[in-house]
Amino acid sequence: MILMAKTFQALGITPALIDILKKQGIHSPTMIQEQSIPSIFKGRNILAQAQTGTGKTYAFLLPALQQIQVNIHMEQVLIISPTRELAKQTADVAQIFAASLGIDVLSLIGGKTIENQLQKLHRHPQIIIGTPGRLLDHCGRNSLDLSGVGRVIVDEADQMLAAGFLEDIDTLISMTPKRRQLLFFSATIPDKIRALAKKHMSNPLVLNILEGSTIALENIEQRIYMISEEHKLDRLCQMITEMNPYLAVIFCNTKERASILSSQLLARNFNLGELHGDMSQGRRTQVLRDFARARTQILVATDIAARGIDIEGITHVFNYDVPHDVDYYIHRIGRTGRAGNQGLAITFATAADENWVRRIEHNIKATITKYTASGQIKIKSSNQAPKKKQVISDKLPSSSYQATKKKTHKTLHRGSDNRRRRK
Repeated sequence: MILMAKTFQALGITPALIDILKKQGIHSPTMIQEQSIPSIFKGRNILAQAQTGTGKTYAFLLPALQQIQVNIHMEQVLIISPTRELAKQTADVAQIFAASLGIDVLSLIGGKTIENQLQKLHRHPQIIIGTPGRLLDHCGRNSLDLSGVGRVIVDEADQMLAAGFLEDIDTLISMTPKRRQLLFFSATIPDKIRALAKKHMSNPLVLNILEGSTIALENIEQRIYMISEEHKLDRLCQMITEMNPYLAVIFCNTKERASILSSQLLARNFNLGELHGDMSQGRRTQVLRDFARARTQILVATDIAARGIDIEGITHVFNYDVPHDVDYYIHRIGRTGRAGNQGLAITFATAADENWVRRIEHNIKATITKYTASGQIKIKSSNQAPKKKQVISDKLPSSSYQATKKKTHKTLHRGSDNRRRRK
């Protein structure tokens, strides 16, 4: 039986960090934090699998911040993120703590001028957070020195694989000392990630926190509407009007589809933002800022927003296209139902999507409730498999998601019920 620590103090976190956590409204650790933080303090290499939204960022940031030697101005911690948005989000969280601790944190991402980053690197910040391409760019310029890094953190490792960054991650890790600590955090652990971990890790502690994905899915009502392609737009507009979500994300499979859908919704006077990889970093940042502040009600996005976008108040997720990757389905719908709140995830599926729907259901071990285009229930959700406890082992786990519990489907998911003013 594994005894769980109930406080951050029991995990070894200092009072200074705990006070800052409390100001953020965080009073107790999550399961991934309970299981990883003590071992991180002990210097173990870790390969941690936990669903998005379960607190992975604090699990690796808190020990990193606490163990920084503030009197030594050199790169001590390297955090590698798959997207600019996730890197910026992690840097913003770190800055909340760093200011009062006297720690220098620098974000190195694309879309920002190299000259400004070069100037800041002269300070030799203690924590570097960046995307693979920009980090390698600075290493190639000899402006970033990784020879003194004592801890490397690879965040959302499976997303690195999906984006084709695995070779870049391998190169960056190889530039750090062999005796550094290496931490992989990921929602799934594909074979290539396990192979990379085995190459660089010595006797890693493997954490497979299964409850995280169960909890995340339990708070989300999932629906699939079987519909023809030509009726998708009208049905989407009808749902948005009737449900009146506080904030909604609409996912498309390609940036072309996202741009077309955005234009169609704007023509129907919906207040929205558009997010995809062809946009400049400045524009992407502004779109997310407006959405987070509820200046726009809808975000039409590609899978660039499927991970790392942790915005409070997202009540609805619409899959305008069925994702052709089961993991993307999980991460898309995981934008809602966060922090114990309820969410609704609606997927539009045509007859051509039925094989992808079956794959999704097979992987989450559940039958998702199907609706006809008119809104009549066609197939009810199934009972799911019983919960499993977290697994802690020294064997590398395979990718898995836990089933959701059977839910009573609500007739109303109105965002107006959750509306509140933001300043």
